[in-house]
Amino acid sequence: MSITKESARRFFSKPSSYGMMLVIIVAIAAIASNFYIVDATEQAVITRFGKYTTTVGPGLHFKLPFGIDKNYNIPVRVVQTEQFGFKTVKSGRYNQYQNDITSESTMLTGDLNIVDVEWIIQYRIVDPRAWQFNVQEKTQTIRDISRSVINTLVGDRAILDVMSAERSTIELLSQDMMNENFNKLGLGINVIAVKLQNIVPPQGVQDAFEDVNKAIQDMNRFINEGKEAYNAEIPRAQGEADRQVQVAQGYAAERVNKARGDVARFNAVYDEYRRSPRVTRERIYLETMDSILSGETKPTLIDGRLENVLPIKSLGGTQQ
Repeated sequence: MSITKESARRFFSKPSSYGMMLVIIVAIAAIASNFYIVDATEQAVITRFGKYTTTVGPGLHFKLPFGIDKNYNIPVRVVQTEQFGFKTVKSGRYNQYQNDITSESTMLTGDLNIVDVEWIIQYRIVDPRAWQFNVQEKTQTIRDISRSVINTLVGDRAILDVMSAERSTIELLSQDMMNENFNKLGLGINVIAVKLQNIVPPQGVQDAFEDVNKAIQDMNRFINEGKEAYNAEIPRAQGEADRQVQVAQGYAAERVNKARGDVARFNAVYDEYRRSPRVTRERIYLETMDSILSGETKPTLIDGRLENVLPIKSLGGTQQ
């Protein structure tokens, strides 16, 4: 179909209703493309003719229309989660991993046992520009690095350590190792948590491992009971020993004080004897005889000048 000069002249001299509608639509599209909104949890990366220009925060912003400026809103304040070995959320981005869920959780431990490890990582985007431009397959990269790190840490440990004592150590080390790898790649994210979920042996040896775990629990219970008995017996024995020591120390102090008193008394008598020996001898003699004769037991006097022993019941009464 050819357009004659006359028809073209008529079209441009008197715009049709279709032309007016087209102009209005173009104008509305230009005005609408001049503005964009950034949510409170986001930052927007702005490009001009495909080249990065700036990063802006939340709010209403102006940009050049018709694709000259483009904005890419990045959720920098949202904690994002990746799951490994299991799936709890139905989402399109998980479809490509659906067939690999079982295989990614099966690992070889340091003592050549097979174990199924399920875990999650939580991360936050900290550099919107790096997140937008540096890596193309972002989610796949995150999953590959996470699997590599967990496989390395599990492969360095025995299966019983992975299932019990080393869980927290693996979580802390894996977080640091993942962040180190992501920083080298310039991915622009920071892993804030790694949580190991179920750690179980393969189904074929599950019963045997349950028996081992039960034996370990029994061993720990017996150890705790022994420590409890030890903690109850030792303080009692220590208290008894302390009491015996205190009794002995009291007895020793009593004997020492008595000996010192005897020595002091003897020294006092000796000093008196040195000043007046005759008087002191008589006094000691009288005191000794008084203590002998004043007792309830009838004394027996022995005179060295006689050949026989003379029993005397009472010197002050009638001789028998």
